[in-house]
Amino acid sequence: MSRYRGPRLKISRKLGDLPGLTRKKSQKTFPPGEHGQQSKKPSEYSLQLEEKQKLRFNYGLSEKQLLKNIKSAKKVQGSTGIILLQILEMRLDNTIFRLGLAPTIPASRQIVSHGHILVNNKLISVCSYQCKPGDIITIKPKNSSIELIKKNLKSPGLANIPNHLELQKDSLTAKINGVIERDWVALQLNELLVVEYYSRK
Repeated sequence: MSRYRGPRLKISRKLGDLPGLTRKKSQKTFPPGEHGQQSKKPSEYSLQLEEKQKLRFNYGLSEKQLLKNIKSAKKVQGSTGIILLQILEMRLDNTIFRLGLAPTIPASRQIVSHGHILVNNKLISVCSYQCKPGDIITIKPKNSSIELIKKNLKSPGLANIPNHLELQKDSLTAKINGVIERDWVALQLNELLVVEYYSRK
């Protein structure tokens, strides 16, 4: 399945608050669809699928990309679910979003792919680039790039910058001081259900 390009609010209504996907809030309290108002006990598989979809839509991943990240997380010693979240949080597009340089992850993906971002003084246009502790993120020294970022900084997507990131607003320079802790992941998610979902594949 390719990246989702349909109505974001519909997905947010279905899966709950997805800060990376959209900032809009629906006035409707029930899920979308003909049977949205009917309540029935969900199966174990449907719960796992829902958590997986939350992860996929929030970070803007295709099914193939998410599966690849799951396989990478399983190779690392430790809790697969937490390692998976750390891999996704350390993506360049998500890091730009968490720094407040873009209102959503799709917007930060556009900023990266359009060549506005430098990592360690090198232009990086790959959204899935894995940031590492010690990396320095700066804005391309071009008026259009700087104005775009300054405009986004006035209304960031999330109120707080995670403790592993550091941003100097006057110089528009950011530093990655470490790997994100589980408590700072903004998405409300049970990552164990995602791991269980992919364990059958």
